[in-house]
Amino acid sequence: MAENCVLYYITDRRQFSADESKNRRHLLAKICEAASAGVDYIQLREKDLSARDLEKLALEARRAIIIGWTANPKSTTRLLINSRTDVALASRANGVHLRSHDISPREVRDISSKAEDNAHPDIRPLFVIAVSCHTPAEVNQAAENAAKFEKQGAMPAGLDQLRVACRARIPVLALGGVTLENAESCLQAGAAGIAGIRLFQDKNIAEVVHRLRH
Repeated sequence: MAENCVLYYITDRRQFSADESKNRRHLLAKICEAASAGVDYIQLREKDLSARDLEKLALEARRAIIIGWTANPKSTTRLLINSRTDVALASRANGVHLRSHDISPREVRDISSKAEDNAHPDIRPLFVIAVSCHTPAEVNQAAENAAKFEKQGAMPAGLDQLRVACRARIPVLALGGVTLENAESCLQAGAAGIAGIRLFQDKNIAEVVHRLRH
């Protein structure tokens, strides 16, 4: 497959099916594993948490990523926070992932620019805005609103729709039902990379990265 394939791990600690404390420990271990394996982005998607709890977990996730970097100095894993621009800025994450009904990427860009004077230097040149899109029209809208990249459903939305979405001016990542077996078809359709939860969280991430990039 493509050596430059963008890999994007979306978290969901509740899928570990243990108590809250163990779920968090498992999640942070997976985040560290993903950083060590060279996954490009980790989207902290713990939607049930309050802003305060999400910020705390984001700070722990940043520390886990740094530990992963020590095992793989070539890793450039970046942390994105689901939906909450305020938490992304407060936790010094590298960006935010927006849902289709959130504020626009352009508004987020304005907010992050205004916060720049007080922001940690790490996030100034790296603040990334990703957007979930469900149709090619939404992809084009995201591009017009200054998004960095977007995630487009591939299965069961279909490869034809993915192929159309990939004509946009921003990179498109395939999401939804993507497996190691069908990932190559998504890349051949024009996807810049692969996003998923179980694809990374349920497997040995280093093996997944190797399969998707070789």
